[in-house]
Amino acid sequence: MPKDVVSRDFTINLHKRLFNIGAKKRAPRAIKEIRKFAAMNMATAEKDVRIDATVNKAVWSTGIAVVPSRMRIRVSRLRQTGEGKERKFYTVVSHVAVPRKELRHMKTVTVEEQAE
Repeated sequence: MPKDVVSRDFTINLHKRLFNIGAKKRAPRAIKEIRKFAAMNMATAEKDVRIDATVNKAVWSTGIAVVPSRMRIRVSRLRQTGEGKERKFYTVVSHVAVPRKELRHMKTVTVEEQAE
């Protein structure tokens, strides 16, 4: 695995990012905030961030207004394949299932996925 391809686990505090947002805008705004968070932490353009279906399902699981206050996400920066690509990397965000009690004090961890 090349050094520039990295996966990290983050705990994102959605409560502080969605403060004072109306009920009908909370889940859509949460997805936008997760995208913005991933772009900032992995140094890629915001349009190059791809959200996995597991993140979408975790945010929308309790409806449009009730968004989880904290989520554990895995942010992976991957290399683009093919010719004529403007940028070399893109970012994929996926959800990591963690018990709710353990979310509060988890640190950022660099993940080394084993090759199959």
